Order: sequence, then C-alpha cells, then structure tokens
Amino acid sequence: MSKKVKEPKKKPTKLQKWFNFMHRIHHVVIRPFFPFRKVGHTELFDDRAYIIVGNHRSVLDVVPAAVSMSKPVHFMAKIELFQKGMSKWFTKKCECIPVNRDGNDVKAVMLAMKYLKNGETVCIFPEGTRNKTEDVFLPFKSGAAALSIKTRTPILPIVHVKKLKPFRMTYFYYGEPFELSEYYGKKLTEKEIAEADEKLRAHLFAMHEELAETLKDKKKLKAMRKKSKNASHSG
Repeated sequence: MSKKVKEPKKKPTKLQKWFNFMHRIHHVVIRPFFPFRKVGHTELFDDRAYIIVGNHRSVLDVVPAAVSMSKPVHFMAKIELFQKGMSKWFTKKCECIPVNRDGNDVKAVMLAMKYLKNGETVCIFPEGTRNKTEDVFLPFKSGAAALSIKTRTPILPIVHVKKLKPFRMTYFYYGEPFELSEYYGKKLTEKEIAEADEKLRAHLFAMHEELAETLKDKKKLKAMRKKSKNASHSG
C-alpha cells in the first residue's frame, strides 16, 4: 500500500503576510475603538473568488470587508490615493486597484478581472465616494454588476446603517453570496447592464431595510445575532 505524499504547504505571499499583519492590527487597535459586529453570513469566504459590494459611509468600511475572509482583498480606490503621502504607500502595499472616477477605467477593469480569474477577491463601493448625506445610498456607478457577469463571480453583499464611530457599536450585515447568472453568456446591451445594476442596488437596499428594521427591535436583533453565531460555528 503506497503512502500518501503530503503536499508541501504553500508559502504565504508578501501580500498575504501583510494582510495577516493587518488582521492582527484590526483586533488589537481598530476594533476596540471602533467596535462592530458581523451579522448574517459570518463564515469566512475563503473557498473562491468574490466581488465584495457594499455601501460606503466611512474610510474604515474597508475593515469589515477585509475580515470577511482570511485571504487578501483588492480594493478599488480612487486614483488620487495613489499619488502621494501615506495613502500612496498604503494603497500600493495592499495592492489596491486605482480607479479614475471621471469615466470608464479600462485598466482598472482589466486588473480586477485578472485578480478574479486568479481566484482572488475584489471589493467595490458602487457609490464611488463616502455617503455623507441622509439618503440610504448615493447614486450607484456602473461597473460592479458587469464585472460579476463577465467573470462569472458571485457577489458578496455587505451593508450597514450607521457609519463606524469611536466607542459605538455598529452592525454590518453580511448577505448570502449571489450571482447574476441570468446574464451569463450574453453580449450585454446598455439596457441589460442598467437592469443588472438596478438588481444589485435593489438587493443591497433590501438588506439595508432589513437591518434598519432589525436594529429597532431588540428581540429581532438578539435573534439575528444568535443565528449568525450558530451559522459561523457550524461553518
């Protein structure tokens, strides 16, 4: 009987080591001062590539997205952050994707597709900038839905109602990954792309409404937290 040969463990990349370090920083430095809880699908999404999509109210929204998995996440970020100072160093260290928000950025889309086809994860905030208004969402910029369809990658939706603030608990609702598979294999028209964008927005809006209603009812919130905890342990 032949012995099974153990496959050598893959050495973590520089990016993986950096994200492992950032995860430790998150637990020790960020979370104690900006506390948040994950509810919904709280398991780690390490099984394949995903496109994380969420609403955007704070620069720290990248943290709940990053801890949705133990693998690195490539964030799409405005190109201005890559130009100087600490933000230039940090975005390059995290291998973020520079995006020109003035129009269609072909380079950003191609780089995102490369990461996804390589089994890596990309995070997009479709509002394009932080929402400082009382509106639920800012108008969505097109791109996330089309990227999901072209690469056949599931979308992992994450929403929150209130922005992260010091010493105030904030809840982030992690939805079940979903696909826009009804558009796969099609040469999409502008109408179909707009339709897919609206389906994505409606999905996130429904999650936002569900979370907002749950936060008003302590019993519902307790039940959601319990369900999330059980799901996380079973996963």
